[in-house]
Amino acid sequence: MKSSNLRMLPMLCAFALLAGCSSLNPFASSAPKPAELADFKPTVDLHELWKTNIGKAGTYVFRPAVVGDSVYAAATGGSVARFDGARAVWRSDAKTELSAGVGSDGRLAVVVSVGGEAIAYDAQSGAERWRVPVGAEVLAPPAVNADVVVMRASDHRLIALNARDGSRRWVYQRNNPALALRSHAGVVLEGNVLLAGFPGGKLVAVNLANGGALWELNVATPRGATELERVADVAGTPVVSRREVCAVTYQGRAACFDGSNGNALWARDFSSAVGMDRDTRFAVITDDHDAVQALDVYSGASMWKQDALVRRKVSRPLIVGDYVAVGDVEGYVHLLRREDGAFAARRRVDSSAVVADLQRLGGGFVVQTRDGDIVAYDVR
Repeated sequence: MKSSNLRMLPMLCAFALLAGCSSLNPFASSAPKPAELADFKPTVDLHELWKTNIGKAGTYVFRPAVVGDSVYAAATGGSVARFDGARAVWRSDAKTELSAGVGSDGRLAVVVSVGGEAIAYDAQSGAERWRVPVGAEVLAPPAVNADVVVMRASDHRLIALNARDGSRRWVYQRNNPALALRSHAGVVLEGNVLLAGFPGGKLVAVNLANGGALWELNVATPRGATELERVADVAGTPVVSRREVCAVTYQGRAACFDGSNGNALWARDFSSAVGMDRDTRFAVITDDHDAVQALDVYSGASMWKQDALVRRKVSRPLIVGDYVAVGDVEGYVHLLRREDGAFAARRRVDSSAVVADLQRLGGGFVVQTRDGDIVAYDVR
């Protein structure tokens, strides 16, 4: 039997692939510096609505959950809270370290501990409802509805619990490649179906009632002579809009499918480690060189590319009305014009990285940084 250290090698290799050799090389003088930010004349006001703090993320990624006007957030030290504006409606202490952000449907707010324990709170009062062992490391926020809580384990299993008491409902597991990226991407609940991306470029729909696979699509096919070259994992959370389902992979493709029959609408060679967003006109992707690119949502044709943020570890894009918002490693939020990708506004949240996906809030969005600042913005 191989030791646990040997089993970790594929994950470590994947980290090296994304981080770049210089950051791991003891003889390298320094990692490449982020691109300097160019001056521009803002055309809109990226207005701060409110700001608060939940606590640091540590080595994990904490994405807030937005339900209506409420923001649910957590920190690795164990803090879990609901904010209506900057006011904390409630704040609880999980009394254990946490490994992922909050999942909520407005009834339950669920987090997962570093030790693999799911903890559910009443979303209105903050009272603890239940606490059960999951038996797996979880890096992504749980997906929650009135009946079920679904967690994506770091080994890519999907684990479903009863929302009422945390009892085990089902586990979905599939064969995956030997080498896969360590991902904090979540899953999507659409009615009675769960959508999840997997290593090897697979996009799978799972029946929420019993955990059975309904269909499987190939976003990309692994290519290359080595295991590293063949990494083609779905990056970020899949995007659902009307009947279409879209996803992008690392070292593979971006593609949109007709969700009713699984037919590919278009596919383009692409590589992203953080994912994409889309609306009725554009599919917008942050590629693995930190360029933000827009494609025509109907044909996949290139519309524009903003490549002035190279080496800034740009986050997954979020389309907000006529603009696209992204965060970066130095705590800046950049607003790009949706029509042409030109810079429209810029604000610094704090001096720590914006790694977690930005989340829509009303007509604007909310950001959570590594240092735990939570800031809501709108565009004026």
